[in-house]
Amino acid sequence: MSRTALRICPLCEATCGLTLTIEGTRVTKARGDRDDVFSKGFICPKGASFGAADGDPDRLRTPLVREDGELREATWEEAFDAVAAGLRPVVEEHGPHAVGVVLGNPNVHTMAGALYPPVLLAGLRTHSLFTASTVDQMPKHVSSGLLYGDAVAIPVPDLDRTDHLLLLGANPLESNGSLCTAPDFPGKLKALKARGGTLTVVDPRRTRTAKLADRHVAIRPGTDALLLAAMAYVLFEERLVDLGELAPHVQGVGELADALRDFTPEAASPSCDVPADVIRELARELAAAPTAAVYGRIGSCTVPHGTLASWLVDVLNILTGNLDRPGGALFPLSATDKAPRPAGPGRGFALGRWHSRVSGHPEAKGELPLSALAEEIDTVTGEGSPVRALIAVATNPVLSAPDGDRLDKALGSLDFMVSVDPYLNETSRHAHVVLPPPPPSQAPHFDFAFNAFAVHNQVRYTRAAVPLDSGRMAETEILARLVLAATGMHGADPAAVDTLVIDQTLGKAVTDPHAPVHGRDPGELAAALTGDSGPERRLDMMLRLGPYGDGFGARPDGLTLEKVLAHPHGIDLGPLGPRLPQPLKTRSGKVELLPGPIAGDLPRLREALRERSEGLVLIGRRHLRSNNSWLHNVPALTGGTNRCTLHIHPEDAERLGLTDGAPVRVRGAGGAVTAPVEVTDGIRRGVVSLPHGWGHDRPGTRMSHAALDPGVNVNQLLDGSLLDPLSGNAVLNGVPVELTRTS
Repeated sequence: MSRTALRICPLCEATCGLTLTIEGTRVTKARGDRDDVFSKGFICPKGASFGAADGDPDRLRTPLVREDGELREATWEEAFDAVAAGLRPVVEEHGPHAVGVVLGNPNVHTMAGALYPPVLLAGLRTHSLFTASTVDQMPKHVSSGLLYGDAVAIPVPDLDRTDHLLLLGANPLESNGSLCTAPDFPGKLKALKARGGTLTVVDPRRTRTAKLADRHVAIRPGTDALLLAAMAYVLFEERLVDLGELAPHVQGVGELADALRDFTPEAASPSCDVPADVIRELARELAAAPTAAVYGRIGSCTVPHGTLASWLVDVLNILTGNLDRPGGALFPLSATDKAPRPAGPGRGFALGRWHSRVSGHPEAKGELPLSALAEEIDTVTGEGSPVRALIAVATNPVLSAPDGDRLDKALGSLDFMVSVDPYLNETSRHAHVVLPPPPPSQAPHFDFAFNAFAVHNQVRYTRAAVPLDSGRMAETEILARLVLAATGMHGADPAAVDTLVIDQTLGKAVTDPHAPVHGRDPGELAAALTGDSGPERRLDMMLRLGPYGDGFGARPDGLTLEKVLAHPHGIDLGPLGPRLPQPLKTRSGKVELLPGPIAGDLPRLREALRERSEGLVLIGRRHLRSNNSWLHNVPALTGGTNRCTLHIHPEDAERLGLTDGAPVRVRGAGGAVTAPVEVTDGIRRGVVSLPHGWGHDRPGTRMSHAALDPGVNVNQLLDGSLLDPLSGNAVLNGVPVELTRTS
């Protein structure tokens, strides 16, 4: 007998609502939830394959513990005993920084991944934190921190109301959007055009998104910041700057004009290979549009000037008066955000509060570059202890970070490693303990992270669609027990972690004169929380204290967990609206248009005006049926166009004697790989492209389908030395490579 259940899809940032068909405890079908207040029935191939991903037979069902060099199945008690025995001696002998923590992209797609790593990091007090952010979006966090004083205050394009959208380095028809949570991104772009709006796409490839555009600008990879700086120059030169209602909230306009005076379209054109008249037209069109939004993503982040490009995206929105207005770029307000406080100066955002031990990379947002993880493990010389133990949560840096071969060897040298992962993959195969979370159907879901970047304010929560299998442990309990084992409290009740967080949060809230619970008894508030578990009680607390919450009875119509549960398809909280100056946490209380670190990095961008690319350069690419290295073990999501091939322009292929389907050797600073050629005029001359997330050919993994067509690891072409200096983000795009025919 089949039944249906609702579930928010965790397979990408679009967070679409699903209706699952369940036979017994097996998900047999997934379709879009037509009544979902946010996604309204939209679904992509990944969501449609939810059941296959959920029921993958290669998912680990029990913990693994290493004995005599081999991993064996173990009980949960044995596994956590081993974790405590492996981690605590490292901390006690070498200090907390000798324990590294690596958090992967899937971590933000789970409720547990949002709630427990902050507690783990607070308890460990380690500076050795590495995440997927530094091979992805860290430049945007840094630029937002410098502009607005808050690294997570990231404005998103108002897709449903804008008249003009300029996309750089983004391919949302394949990625479904990123740092811009928008179910049915393709439909929103088509609606933009249908209402007479304009879509411009800047990308070295003629992607599916570019094909939809009114104008496609095939820029030379890695020069986005030059193009944007030249556009800003035009706005100043032609007196098109109009801040409108933003003016009282912005400082540094005159200083910015002076700082950009060298970036004329004529100076930038040879480097970015975009005609000067086109650059001027882009700027004029942006300024002339009734409303407009500029949006840049991974292609403009993972380049040598990623932070400057991310900063300039917002600069253009500001100079045209499109920041913080409907139809422009707006700051979302999620249901679990902190309640708005009176506007005023804040503490600001600081970079480089500590540095990596080997190369001295400055931290950004509390993180060190993932590219530096290998050297932090395998380099013994220098002050301080190397990383001797590692906690890896939902991460596969052997494939996702530069120079996976070096990291692969480094992981094998660790004193101890624990991995929280459903698979034995290229990274977790090195662990001394593997703790497998249950499949997503057996876990509740709330999007703490992605609702903060949503293009429409809403709140949705789904409980587990399928009961937890016998012998499995909830991911929330796994991470709570990991916190206890890592911080010297092994054996304590895991519920104590949630209780501690609740007590600390409420204890602080009642002393805050701006909080709705100011002056009340925290014990009484804690007793009022509802929910079937500690994580649900924490969610209830966050909803009640949040901007739409009931304030524990102070606002009777406000949100609570019970109210959200009573609306299984979600609650519409309304379109995004202007919020300035409330989100600003800079020391001035204003948008600081030309922060010191940005001004200090501009000379490096001026040097790029004289650079000319010679030879071939490499870029990555996304595919709709893939998400990093997660999903290559799902047969329904591989094959067809989702293949690991090298895209090359026909003229480059002819010049090099390469034919479609033939193998080619690709060499970069970090090594070489061999991949089949795919000749296509969808990529500009002088550029080649390999997709990210492949390379499933290492021994000791248990991903049987992925191993049938392993592909190659594009990040092995990188040696990890190329970083954006402000953010520590890896440079993955626009890097030089050489091609050699193979027989």
